[in-house]
Amino acid sequence: MLGIDRRIVLHFDWPLLALSLAIAGLGIISVMSASYGGADRALHPLVIRQMIWIAAGTVVLLVAALLDYRALTSYAYPLYVIALVLLAVVDVAGHSTGGSQRWINLGVFKIEPSEIAKLAIVLVMVRYLREEPPRGGWSLHQLIVPMVLIAVPAALVLKQPDLGSTLILIFASATLIFVAGLKWRTMTVLLFAALLAAPLAWSHLKPYQRQRLVSFVNPEADPLGSGYHIIQSEIAIGAGGTFGKGYLEGTQSRLNFLLEQSTVFIFAVVAEECGVGGARGLLGLYGAIIARGIWIARHARERYGALLAIGITSIIFWQVAINIGMATGMLPIVGITLPLMSYGGSSMLTMMAALGILISINTRRYLF
Repeated sequence: MLGIDRRIVLHFDWPLLALSLAIAGLGIISVMSASYGGADRALHPLVIRQMIWIAAGTVVLLVAALLDYRALTSYAYPLYVIALVLLAVVDVAGHSTGGSQRWINLGVFKIEPSEIAKLAIVLVMVRYLREEPPRGGWSLHQLIVPMVLIAVPAALVLKQPDLGSTLILIFASATLIFVAGLKWRTMTVLLFAALLAAPLAWSHLKPYQRQRLVSFVNPEADPLGSGYHIIQSEIAIGAGGTFGKGYLEGTQSRLNFLLEQSTVFIFAVVAEECGVGGARGLLGLYGAIIARGIWIARHARERYGALLAIGITSIIFWQVAINIGMATGMLPIVGITLPLMSYGGSSMLTMMAALGILISINTRRYLF
């Protein structure tokens, strides 16, 4: 352990690391099931790549955990600018898949800047809100800068189009602003403004996005079109019953009725094969991570660490809530993946980095 303070190892947050790796491990098993082509076929490239991403992500997590999170104050704005530049590059020369232009193709692999933007927006918002608010909370005019910081990346991500990631940027930022301290009058004005802005936001959605939101109310009205994903996901979850059909026995995924089964609808794969018990177990793991994040925020030694822990935890919470809400038909389809479970390199690396920062916050409360 040359060069590493022994106190970091002694007070390292091993439970959070174990929870993160447990979910990532379950993700590998689920991606393997979602991409299974038969016993006579080689391991699917998706599974191999996901294993590589988890290994790389674990290294990123450990590096982030060993670094002092307080140094991030100096890198918040540079990382934010980098995220904006990458989002702009996507708009000009991004790689398109499934009607969305979200990736930058680097040859060996593709990066998704919207994932980087989620962590960047949390860092820059915490950087701005780290000072104690005025008595009574932040007023409306004091939130102009944070709202601009949110609006720029949100607009670029929405243009891709990626409604799901846009919502995560907004919800995570709103959570931070609320926790940082708001005047009640300011909160009322912002809520009223959001309601007034809803029709404008609706007009900027792509036709298929509007249809998905409409189909959420009655997916059976267009069972082979915009309602298809919700219907097939609900069938998969319902077919799993209490104990599930068994590993690699899910007919919805085996027969390819369930689309995007290794990414957006991986929860439906778990529920069909492992049943209600398996789904609850997975939710329990996420609940433990979220509870741990809140605990770390409450026990942080200073305001900056507390807000940073809340920001990271809110990203995990909102992604899990929206993804499972989509899979169960409780929310419209907006294309959000399940953290650590769904296939994807950018999301895996970014989420592991965020969890490493959480561990750093918890570890360093013993060091200063």
